[in-house]
Parts: sequence; C-alpha cells; structure tokens
Amino acid sequence: MSFICRFAPSPTGPLHIGGVRTALFNWLLAKKNKGKFYLRIEDTDKERSKEEYKRQIIDSLSWVGLGHDDKEFIQSKSINKHKEVAEELIKKGFAYKCYCSEEEIKEQKEKCKKQGIPYVYNRKWRDVKNVQIPKDLKPVIRFKSKISGNSIIKDLVQGEINVSNAIIEDFVILRQDGSPTYQLSATVDDHTMKISHVIRGDDHKINTFKQKQIYEAMKWDVPEFAHIPLIHSEKGSKLSKRDKSATIDDYVKIGILPDALRNYLLRLGWAYKDKEIFTLDESIKLFDLKGVGKSPSKLDISRILSINEHYIKNIDEKILFEFLKNYAHNYKKTINPTKEISVLKSMNFLKNKAKTLNDIYQNAQYILNDEIKISPEDIKLLDEKSKKIISEFLVDFKKMNTPNKESLEELVNNLVNKHKTNFKGVGQPLRIALVGSRFGPGIYNIILSLTKDEVVKRISKIN
Repeated sequence: MSFICRFAPSPTGPLHIGGVRTALFNWLLAKKNKGKFYLRIEDTDKERSKEEYKRQIIDSLSWVGLGHDDKEFIQSKSINKHKEVAEELIKKGFAYKCYCSEEEIKEQKEKCKKQGIPYVYNRKWRDVKNVQIPKDLKPVIRFKSKISGNSIIKDLVQGEINVSNAIIEDFVILRQDGSPTYQLSATVDDHTMKISHVIRGDDHKINTFKQKQIYEAMKWDVPEFAHIPLIHSEKGSKLSKRDKSATIDDYVKIGILPDALRNYLLRLGWAYKDKEIFTLDESIKLFDLKGVGKSPSKLDISRILSINEHYIKNIDEKILFEFLKNYAHNYKKTINPTKEISVLKSMNFLKNKAKTLNDIYQNAQYILNDEIKISPEDIKLLDEKSKKIISEFLVDFKKMNTPNKESLEELVNNLVNKHKTNFKGVGQPLRIALVGSRFGPGIYNIILSLTKDEVVKRISKIN
C-alpha cells in the first residue's frame, strides 16, 4: 500500500513542540515507506488565523529538516468542497438542519451540568416532520451520529479502541454562517489528499470516531489511525503554549541545533533498544509505530541540553559557525565580518563545555567586543607583580613575527621561572587583561584567537 501522511496545524499561534513531534512521526513513516508527506494549513478559523503564524510553521518545519512534498495545502481554499459534502450528507439522510437557538443549547448544557452528566445535544431537530421552521434563525447542520451500539477503531499505537455511540453527539458540520467545522473539513481534506495514515495526539480520539462516521456515510476509504500520547511538562501537567518550553521558538532562541531537537523529539515517546543518538538516515530506517509508547512523555530540558551538547561537539565546525552566525543575527548582535575569521578558527575551544549556541556566543564575547570591561573583583588581582609580568610579556611578545603555541609556551615558562611563580601567576593576569575575567578559555587559545595588534592593544591598557 502507498503511504501518504500529513501534518495539519492551525496558524493560530507559534508551532507547539508537540506538533513538531507529530510532524516528525508522520514524516518518518512516509519516508520509511517511500511515500508522501504533505503539509496542510488549517486556516478556516479566520479570526485567529494569521499569516505570520503560517509562515512561522513553514519555516520551523524547514529548520528542523521536515520538508514536505508539493505546495502547502491551504484548507480555506477548499471550503466550497466542504459545503458540497455537507449538502450531500443531508440528501443521503446522514445530516440535518438544526434550528436550536444559542439559548436552547445553553439551557441543555446547564441541565446536564446540574445532573452531573456530560453534555450531549438532545437531537431535537433530528427526525422532525411538518414542523414550523423559525424564520429569523439560520440553522447549523448536524451529522446524524449513531445512537446505539459501539464503534471500534484499530489504532496503530493504542490497539483496539471501543466506545459507546451514545457518547458521540450529533456534532455540527456547518455553522450558522455556512462555514465548515473541523470535523467536516479535516475529513474531506484527508479524503481529497488520499491520506492513508493519520498520526496525531491522543486528544483527538473522539474526533476520529466522529470522522470515521463521515467516511462511512460517504462510502470513502477510512485511513489508518495512530494516536500518540501527549507531551507533559516537567511538572507532569499537559504542556500548553503558555509554558516556557512549549513552542519550537523557545528552543531556537536558546540555541538548540535542529538535529539535536529532532533527535530528542524522536526519543520522546519512541524507543529502539537502548540507542539514544540517531542520524537522519538511521531515524528513517529504524522508525516504526510499534516503538511508540502508550503513556505520556515528560519533557526533560536537561536531556535536550545534553543531546545538544553532543551535536555541538561532533558537528563540522564550519557548519556550527554558520549556525552561530544566524543565531547571533536573529537573537543577539550580528557578528562583525572582521571578527568572523577569529571566531571560526576558535570554534574548537569556544564550543568546549557549551550546551547551546548561546553558550558559544557568550564564550566568544572577548573576540566580538573591542572594549574589554574588567570587573572590580578581577582588577584587585592585578597587583604590581602581575602588572610587571604583563609588561615583560608584552615586550617579548612584540618581538614575535608569528606567535604560535610553542613560542608562547616558551615565553610564559621563562616568566614563571624568572618571577618564581607558577603558570597561574602568569596566565591569570594575562587572561584578565585580554578577556576581562580570570575565567575563560586557555591563555594560549585566547592569544592565538586575537590578532597580534589586538593583543598588544589590550595588554598595553593595563599599565
């Protein structure tokens, strides 16, 4: 069978991290089976849908490496098709016009609340005949859900799911203004796009039972469904967009690499033996829905940082530098072109112990900033002996044609012996003079990352 999968977000806010994982699982299933992966923008909510969110969704999926086939499918362009299906359902006897007012619906809900039972529409207009239709009230169109018996879905993750049809109300498929609801639009679009597999959050299970009835009423092939458990926050509650780590932008802003985030999301609710790190090719080859767990996954920021650190250490440094440049441009301060060579050649130690691009950016501040500010605490460490050592270092350093690690080691060792001190006694004051702090990269790395003129200029200011 052909595998055709889709990801169908609504552009009503930034892309949720759970949505990215859903997209990833659909993308992997399609790629593994040499199928198609489509992106459908469900923008029928005109009041909340925004072009900026649509753009953000497309760009975010591209950033994380989940490219889609063909152009984006824009749901609002198919509204007429949705309406046609609604009218066809009425003709076939599977839907009807409901003239209940908002007040009536509100009363029904309040009655159910007082009785302590879930609200289910009372089907007042389901089978009425020869009844006077209100002239001043536009109807909604409701689907005639099954009243008796049970419905079954053979879920690819959850197994067989069985529900009583009594809990599925006659749900609205067209609103009073003639606009289609999610249940109708999603079903029609999935059919039109020939979607074979639908992977989505398990909060959609009841929607699946509703949509399955539409498929059956229209005598359409029903896709296979897989409902994956939701992602919970570190506190164990359902992750909402209000949480600080809920959207993909939250991770991009702190400097998480796309491969690292994709790897983390792959392992969030899915497992293959004890393997933790997956290349993209391995992800495609090894992924299957059998490895998806049935319980909610808990977000673990420390684990994300750990995986990101792994990728930072192992990625090609030229590629890492390009990520850093883009990160700085978008979220910090654009790296001056005159500083790029210095930063690039220093990546091998700037990335040391860095867990994010922000860490690397902060480590590179002594290169990026022309003016070094020394804290009062570090100024106190520059006593007369330290200043004399710095001064003598500068004299000999100026004589070097092309400083290298070997020549610098020789110079520092001579100063250590001359002043009867240790490496710290020489390295610390030099580091303070060059980066503004006693803490930072190794002193030889610092010196070689700067131009000779820059080293001279910074040290000269101490005396």
